[in-house]
Amino acid sequence: MGAANSSSNSSSQKTIKDKTLSGAGNLIRLLPTGTVFLYQFLNPVLSNNGDCSKTINKYLTAILVGLCGLSCFFSTFTDSYVGDDSKTHYGIATCKGLWPSPESKNVKLSTYKLRYPDFVHAFFAVIVFATLVLMDGNTVGCFYPASESIEKILLQVLPPVLGAVSSVVFMLLPNERHGIGYPASASSKDSNSGGHQSLLLHGEA
Repeated sequence: MGAANSSSNSSSQKTIKDKTLSGAGNLIRLLPTGTVFLYQFLNPVLSNNGDCSKTINKYLTAILVGLCGLSCFFSTFTDSYVGDDSKTHYGIATCKGLWPSPESKNVKLSTYKLRYPDFVHAFFAVIVFATLVLMDGNTVGCFYPASESIEKILLQVLPPVLGAVSSVVFMLLPNERHGIGYPASASSKDSNSGGHQSLLLHGEA
């Protein structure tokens, strides 16, 4: 009986862990990979593996969280396109288009102007990053050591709930930008070089 109970507990813990990792993986896709990597790389060092007995560790961890959150927010308002020189150019979305970016004959930069969905995506990017912070044991242990039961609840609830909400939001308001910090793909380059143009041509037609 004891062996059966232990095996069932281990299997249930494995299932929870698998679901958590799957949910976290889906959430990380909504964030710039460079920012996530930087946070995961520096966090154990700055937080002293969650032991912030020294005040300096709390300050450094807070600065890291703040800067990475700001990076997630800022990256949402960036975009890229393939110019006349066949190179990928990045810029910040403004009310008039991308800035700063050189003029390109095959791309109309005004089609990349700032839109309402960009603010929604920026808000959810910050929320998703905050969720990853709450799921990180080092950060939580540094600022507010939580019990194992609370950590278990957070791991079970936050990823699937936020993942479902984010999926619905991004389905209703798809993110067509491919900005700084996001991995490049062939489809994204095609959309950057011709996607906005095709929409423009259809609009003119």
